[in-house]
Amino acid sequence: MANGSKQNSIRALGSRLVDGAEPLIRAVIYGSGWSSILFVGAIFFFIFREAAPILSKVDWGEFFFTNKWIPNPAPGNEPSYGAAGILYGTFAITVVSMLIAMPLGLAAAIYISEFAQGKVKETLKVLIELLAAIPSIIWGFIGLVIMGPIIRNVFGVEVGVNLFNASLMVAFMAIPLIVSISEDSLRAVPDSYREAALALGASRWEVVYRVLFPAAKNGLLAAAMLGVGRAVGETMAVWMASGGTENIPSSDQVFNLSFLFERVKAMTATIASEMKDTAHGDQHYQMLFVIGIVLLCISVAINVVSDLVIKGVKKKHS
Repeated sequence: MANGSKQNSIRALGSRLVDGAEPLIRAVIYGSGWSSILFVGAIFFFIFREAAPILSKVDWGEFFFTNKWIPNPAPGNEPSYGAAGILYGTFAITVVSMLIAMPLGLAAAIYISEFAQGKVKETLKVLIELLAAIPSIIWGFIGLVIMGPIIRNVFGVEVGVNLFNASLMVAFMAIPLIVSISEDSLRAVPDSYREAALALGASRWEVVYRVLFPAAKNGLLAAAMLGVGRAVGETMAVWMASGGTENIPSSDQVFNLSFLFERVKAMTATIASEMKDTAHGDQHYQMLFVIGIVLLCISVAINVVSDLVIKGVKKKHS
């Protein structure tokens, strides 16, 4: 009886402590949620504040449609801030890297989720997590030192740091993210769906593309959009593996795919490489923040579009 009374007293004390701490716990949770919004707002404020003095003076036609980025010309010449080549570099690296990463990532997720068993499955999961842990600068070194010579020798091109090299590095960095989210989405499909399809005589592959893909389409779309966001925002690997030259291909280069082996320059790499050479508050410094605004708007647009697409698919599915 004494032990039971003591236990009841301890439980009552614990319950009172939890009830007393509830307002504090609630405040911490609310603060954590609102802090992310405040941080995003602070980032927007900082970038727009630094770029504000030059926003009204920017020739937006030149900025978006002219490939002539010369922030520090020879004495007597006016600087030029045509960022078309830089915008193209970002767009090209994103598209090519996703054309590589999405099939590989989705195939890996399907194998891990539906075909791999036991130790093979667990080993692959660990290896993919380790792949995600590799720093971006290491990927840049791999692109510069290893993939560069390989690309030169295999394809017979003059320069190994180019669009294809940078896209490979970004794809390898995006694959773990795509695999993880896609695998989670496929595993979230109830087993009853698989069992019903198999009972009707479907093969394992028919179960994958006729049952699992439609059921997991929201998660697969989310994986794709997060991969795009990773590709757009990557800096160090792109800086080291892309060649760092503003370049827009001709139509002939597009048709024969030689544009893949041309040097390019992305927005993130431009900011990283040139910010150290600017004086705080000068025109070049402010224009780099203008690039930052464009990059931030692209990232926001990707997230908004992905959210709308996923919600539209979910509503249609419902």
